[in-house]
Amino acid sequence: MKLWQALFAMIWIAFVEFLIVMSTHVTNFASIATPLIYLHAALGFAMIPLAFNNFNGVRNTTIAGRVKRTAQSTFQLSILMAILGVILLFKDQLSWQVPLVNLSLFYILVFVHVVNAFAIITQAAAVAIAYDMWEDKEFNQETKPGEIPAMPTPPKPAPKP
Repeated sequence: MKLWQALFAMIWIAFVEFLIVMSTHVTNFASIATPLIYLHAALGFAMIPLAFNNFNGVRNTTIAGRVKRTAQSTFQLSILMAILGVILLFKDQLSWQVPLVNLSLFYILVFVHVVNAFAIITQAAAVAIAYDMWEDKEFNQETKPGEIPAMPTPPKPAPKP
């Protein structure tokens, strides 16, 4: 898989993760909630090597440092998400109330897990778009204010002899 494909795949996997988790809370799907949680966990763990692959691929280019740091942060967040996910499996042990917010520790960790999921999908999108623009040298092209140029058409392949 090419690097740009892996970068965009991370966004779509994160999006599917959101859909899976949301569907576990729909009443009509209660019978398949447990298998969906396992699917969510499997995809979540699969994102760790994908995030590392993306970070490593971006790191080995000459792209701007900000994009490399964002890719690194996305990889680090994927590890944190897996750790939080494993901790969240122990719902009963996390049931004690946190007095300041009047929520159980479980729901506070769920909130942190969701916030980090949003961070991953937004950072993955930022890295994918920046890499795509860098690879196509689009940063070297300026446009006039107010102008939205048409998408460039790729050159036609040379006819075979």
